[in-house]
Amino acid sequence: MLNENIKIIRKSKGLSQEELAVRLNVVRQTISKWENGLSVPDADMLISISEVLETPVSTLLGETVARPEADDLKAICEKLETINLQLARRKDAARKILRGLLLGLCAVIVLIFAALAALNSPYLGWDYSDPELSVAGVVFHAFEWLFVRLAPFVLAGAAAGIFLTRKRGSSGLGAV
Repeated sequence: MLNENIKIIRKSKGLSQEELAVRLNVVRQTISKWENGLSVPDADMLISISEVLETPVSTLLGETVARPEADDLKAICEKLETINLQLARRKDAARKILRGLLLGLCAVIVLIFAALAALNSPYLGWDYSDPELSVAGVVFHAFEWLFVRLAPFVLAGAAAGIFLTRKRGSSGLGAV
């Protein structure tokens, strides 16, 4: 029983004889002897085995451990499917957030363009003899100059991002 239980539990944990031997500070042949019933670990080693395999000593010494059956595999498959669905939902939520941010960025750029067009560069008519007003005029002009040159690229990039983050797989015009 002990030899079979060690082997079944070791395999269920995905450990090779070599890996278990390293964790227990013994040679692989010792593990092989235990699993083949040629020798038995002492009490201290049995406790170490139970700790490494995360299994109570009573289970190691008890009746034969049942091998994983189809029901166990089915349960694992169901858990993996649930995890995949959760990951897909997270990915979809992240896509929607990114799409919303890109849409917001496009709206802000259009609003700033509209405001700049409506203001029609008012700093051109300012009296620059006042130092504070001249600094404000230079800052406003620099902002306008940079914005007019960079915003089209940002707008194009955001539009491309919106296109790339659309929901795929839907046919027809309703894909969003």
